[in-house]
Amino acid sequence: MEQAVIWTIPFLALAVFLEMTVSRVRGRKTYRINDTLASLSQGLISQLVAACTPLLQIGIYTLVFKALGHRAHPPFWRTWQGIAVAVIMFDFCEYWLHRAGHEIAVFWAAHVVHHQSEELNLCTALRQESFNPVLGWPFYLPLAIAGVPPVTFGFVLLGVQYYQIWAHTEQIGRLGWLDGILTTPSNHRVHHAVNDRYLDRNYGGVFVLWDRMFGTYMPETEPCVFGTRSPVRSFNPLRAMVQVYAHLWRDARHTRRWGDKWRVFLKPPGWRPDDVAQRFPQPPFDLYRETYDPPSNSTTRALAVVLFLASAAGCGVFLWHADDMGMAPRILWTALLVACLCGVGWLLEKDVNPGGPRGVSGAPGRRQPSTAAAWMRSPRRIPPGGTKTYGEIAEGLGNKTRPLRRAGIGRQLLCTHCAVPPGAGRQRAVGRVFGAGGQRSR
Repeated sequence: MEQAVIWTIPFLALAVFLEMTVSRVRGRKTYRINDTLASLSQGLISQLVAACTPLLQIGIYTLVFKALGHRAHPPFWRTWQGIAVAVIMFDFCEYWLHRAGHEIAVFWAAHVVHHQSEELNLCTALRQESFNPVLGWPFYLPLAIAGVPPVTFGFVLLGVQYYQIWAHTEQIGRLGWLDGILTTPSNHRVHHAVNDRYLDRNYGGVFVLWDRMFGTYMPETEPCVFGTRSPVRSFNPLRAMVQVYAHLWRDARHTRRWGDKWRVFLKPPGWRPDDVAQRFPQPPFDLYRETYDPPSNSTTRALAVVLFLASAAGCGVFLWHADDMGMAPRILWTALLVACLCGVGWLLEKDVNPGGPRGVSGAPGRRQPSTAAAWMRSPRRIPPGGTKTYGEIAEGLGNKTRPLRRAGIGRQLLCTHCAVPPGAGRQRAVGRVFGAGGQRSR
């Protein structure tokens, strides 16, 4: 399976290049070097962990299939009808695993890595969680019991995962009736958004029909804000992987009631015992917080890119030969490569030449606003003085913003974010905003 993943890398690279090009042409900044390398590093680590945990990835499934699913009719699962049935069964199981990943704290601790990016692009799709198979393998055992062969299961798993990649983009807007059936970019932007109305919605991998059946569907109706409600504020991949686990362990260790020590792990994310919440208060959630974008320069960015490319090449060599290695060499290779990827994260947060040019706009060390936050809060070119933000104008005028928009100022502000000329009309501008994503998670 690792070799199959390697064969798809050129196609993924082409897709990312095309999205970057479209993003640049439209004037939307959906890629940052630090965020992109952090996402790709998590994707590589997930493959390294998978190579070291074959028992959890496919081994237990195979054992259950041989014990309980051997009486099924294997030729059926090799037909297109059988594969279609397997995809539907897999997606149903995926829905419940994904839902558990958002509604049970210990599952969220494993899944949170996928949501930590404060951008939404194809590289975010590759930001896969490493610990999810440790907890998630029981959810797929119904397919083994039903007799779906391990080879077919692996084929369907890869197919569903690759289908989901295209849904991680801000460059594709609403798709009409397809949004009511399939997981589309619009539906998945909602899933990644931290807006109150969007939390814990649209879990389906291929179909959103499951969300409609079980009451978790929500269409995209307002600009999204991406990331998590407790941002990791780091590009270190290990810190990102253990962030929520550390918080859960701290709360379980300090709470006085034994029942709460278990509830910390089994309650929804964000739940905390009263005594712990009073002792270790957390800051309130701010939807319009600034994006984590530490200052850097061309030297650190170049070093990070070179080290990442070298690490990625090492991962490719390792994964290609992993099937022929024993467990000890696999663990050694994984430890070495993870250390290199941690070095990439360190460089992304380290300015090795403080006196040199900054790699981000704005004052040194300033964190840049997220996409939706920038739409609401960033300064716009408005006459005269041009210093107020749209949020400040709306707050000062209240319901009087409608005449302001009629006068063209509101439209100008909106179009500035959407890269639409002010004369292009309000409907087109709003379509661009709602066709763009935001940022999400707990």
